[in-house]
Amino acid sequence: MGHKAVASEHPNYGQQAVRTSMGRLSLAGHIRWVKEHITVEDNTKRWVTRTYWSGKPRSVEWWTEFVEGRHGRDVTPTYQGGLAHLRGPDSDPEADPSAVGATFGAAPTDSAQADAAPEESPAYRALASLRATDPRMSLSETDCRALEALAAEWLARGASVPEIVRALTCGLPGTVHNPGGIARTRLEKKMPPKPSSSPAVRARIDRAVMMCTMCEEYLPGARLIKGLCVDCYAELVPEEAGRAPTLPATFLPAPRRMPQADVAERVDALRRAAGLKGATP
Repeated sequence: MGHKAVASEHPNYGQQAVRTSMGRLSLAGHIRWVKEHITVEDNTKRWVTRTYWSGKPRSVEWWTEFVEGRHGRDVTPTYQGGLAHLRGPDSDPEADPSAVGATFGAAPTDSAQADAAPEESPAYRALASLRATDPRMSLSETDCRALEALAAEWLARGASVPEIVRALTCGLPGTVHNPGGIARTRLEKKMPPKPSSSPAVRARIDRAVMMCTMCEEYLPGARLIKGLCVDCYAELVPEEAGRAPTLPATFLPAPRRMPQADVAERVDALRRAAGLKGATP
């Protein structure tokens, strides 16, 4: 979840704005970047970078303990030829998927859930919740009933409610004339693959190290301050880092191209060339 990837999904925000926002979320204790070394049972190895998030702000000590706890962790459930599904540290694998994923969009409000009829399935509720996430995708009851089977198939194939919401609301045109048609097209064309029937590949984490959330660099032995390297921390809070605030070069006055005396001599030369009396004796 690097700033470039996030900015590509949200064209209203530039990469630098997203990068700064991620840095401030790190300072507040909500996210951390962790680089994990994975060893698979066939003895293949790979590094994987994960973004862990917490809706509740966590202390530096909490995050340090969390990353240390990743060492030796069995990650077989998330490794099926690749690491496809990741959860944040606050996520309960047995929890209702609709309760996880404020990252992707607004979940149904308590009032909306209270009004839901008992016979409404999770697929129906996911479609009905699109109205709260993006009013342009407000589906009628008829639309929700007609698309319920497609959404249910997404859930059966391992997708979560937030993933369905994101697939149906990201990258919409400025004006949506037929939300039901767009929803059907996306549900059909973006349908996730069926779960593999092959046995799970055993995999474990041999090593886990924290990375800077802003510059996305890992320097062995480098000191991190609230999830940021020294330079990125100083960029966000220069006064706390003991540095004077700096301005971008484009904000600074441009240097003079020639001394003032040279400008006066040049003006006199031009006046004499035009047959006029010089301004200076």
